[in-house]
Amino acid sequence: MDIRTFGDLIDWTRQLHGHLAACLRHCRDSQQEERVRYLMDYLADHEAKLEATVAEFEKQAPARALKTYVYDFLKHQPIKAHDDCNKPFAELDYAAVCRLVFDYHDQVMALYNELMGRAEIPETQELVGSLLEMEEHEAMRLARQTERMDDL
Repeated sequence: MDIRTFGDLIDWTRQLHGHLAACLRHCRDSQQEERVRYLMDYLADHEAKLEATVAEFEKQAPARALKTYVYDFLKHQPIKAHDDCNKPFAELDYAAVCRLVFDYHDQVMALYNELMGRAEIPETQELVGSLLEMEEHEAMRLARQTERMDDL
């Protein structure tokens, strides 16, 4: 996806969460460990909810913020998502699945952090700040939940 505006960036983030949810669901049945299958179900549901949440940001954001150009800030696609999800999640253990999902979230948060300092208009600063806050909150919640699941 060619990211030119903050609107494109938000749409790309939404798609990333959706892609991650789809991969987790797709690989779930190939996973041998029942505990990891439950984790993948939980993570897929969580990512699908994040996709819907980001879509709401897209709908409610001021048009001026969405149309602000961002391409000067991004030299390349900021996050590399694997295209083929047949193998990665199906062959990972519990901790590795968590690390991979957390890595996606860490990359999104790092990107938003970088953009926070470069956003020039208040509407864009507020939008990116809200998205960053939501991603941070959800990452913390996800970490707590997966730790609890691991304890069981």
